[in-house]
Amino acid sequence: MRNPEDIPVVLTFGGSDPTGGAGTQADVEAIASMGCHAAPVTTALTVQDTTNLMAFVPHDAELVMQQARAVLEDIPISAIKIGFTGSVEIIQTIHSLLTDYPQLPVVVDPIISAGGGRAMTDDGMISAMNTLLVPQSVVITPNTHEARRLAPQADSQNASAMALLDQGADHVLITGTHLKSFDVINILYGNNRKLEEFTWKRLEGSYHGSGCTLAASISALLAQGHQTLSAVRKAQEYTWKTLKYGYRIGMGQYLPNRFFWVNSEQ
Repeated sequence: MRNPEDIPVVLTFGGSDPTGGAGTQADVEAIASMGCHAAPVTTALTVQDTTNLMAFVPHDAELVMQQARAVLEDIPISAIKIGFTGSVEIIQTIHSLLTDYPQLPVVVDPIISAGGGRAMTDDGMISAMNTLLVPQSVVITPNTHEARRLAPQADSQNASAMALLDQGADHVLITGTHLKSFDVINILYGNNRKLEEFTWKRLEGSYHGSGCTLAASISALLAQGHQTLSAVRKAQEYTWKTLKYGYRIGMGQYLPNRFFWVNSEQ
């Protein structure tokens, strides 16, 4: 049995989701399911259900700083995952923290809109993400819509990825769930080129918190010492299974079953 003191810890930044499907709640489940401990720093309170986001209130940036500092000064952290930030000021705060811990792998999930379509990030926040968070990332995980918003000058998915690599990201994983394709095709870019293409059977329905699950599981695997390509591969397989065994407890989207493996038949 592994000594509890040896369990890697992932520091996460994100909004609190009262449905438990996305945000820091999703991070905690995915990171725990992958064998790590999650230390969640809340950036915003949200009002949402499984259909859409109604409202959100960002925390004061100083409060976010205090939450993170309290954890970082107490617990050895092995990786950092960044989800919904809430404001330019919070992005600036997170960037300041990252510069103090340059050795830690950072995974950025650039949340721009809620699953139901409501915008969560304005142009100022997108600019701040590009300038302050993308250059710090080992992996950034935009879907196709988010990639275009982050790189509006690009005229194709490949060009969007190259632009994000040029901005300083080590790797860009663009997910194809929003495209009208028979299968879901995710593409990993790095070293100024396309590295690998992953094809997954498209599942029926839509899911609340799938992007959070993917980014959080990548961060957990990096925290355990996996190389980036290995972490990206294993995290996609895990995320696809959480969706395959997902469940619908509300009137909107399905929720990923992040502990699907508890049932031995799965």
